Amino acid sequence: MLSDESRQQQLTFWSVIGADLYRYGHGVSVGSFAKQYFLVPGFRYSFWMRVANLLRQESILWRPAHYLCRAILHRYSLRYGISIPYNTRIGPGLYIGHHGGIVISSEVVIGCDCNINHDVTIGMKYGGRNPGVPVIGDRVYLGPGCKVIGGICLGNDVVVGANSVVVDSAPAASVVAGVPAKKISSKGSSDYVVNTQATRRAG
Repeated sequence: MLSDESRQQQLTFWSVIGADLYRYGHGVSVGSFAKQYFLVPGFRYSFWMRVANLLRQESILWRPAHYLCRAILHRYSLRYGISIPYNTRIGPGLYIGHHGGIVISSEVVIGCDCNINHDVTIGMKYGGRNPGVPVIGDRVYLGPGCKVIGGICLGNDVVVGANSVVVDSAPAASVVAGVPAKKISSKGSSDYVVNTQATRRAG
């Protein structure tokens, strides 16, 4: 019989999966789940990432299932070119629009309703200016090919332009681009990040 803690963890898990699924624009249903799971590699990867994380938090009796999920996740990592460890702290509503070349450190913190595109790297910096790992806010759009490196913070609703290299913090609702990335506007991410949790609640 499930403990109250386990039951709450599973409820939270399905809530997060629903938030992830909603980001792909086809609602939240069994049919939508099946469609996105079989047709969208990014969603399939994030699903197994979430499952492996859930099972790691369960009792030791679930440990064999946890390792099996990690093996499945590793297989998809090689197949789709996505390297996001199962224990990376990522809020609900993750959207991986295009797979391939995605590398994220397990120590990175990513908020809710964020978009990650292909060839994105989010990693640690050792020594020098701004050592550490990035903290990324809610509703952040990470453009194709961008790199976010070091102990910096990207505020809520930030947009990182394609192929940019971000080594300094960016304030909320800013658009940054270039090498190294600089703020180019305060337009924010509303044109890029859609089907968010706020939209779902309003609907």
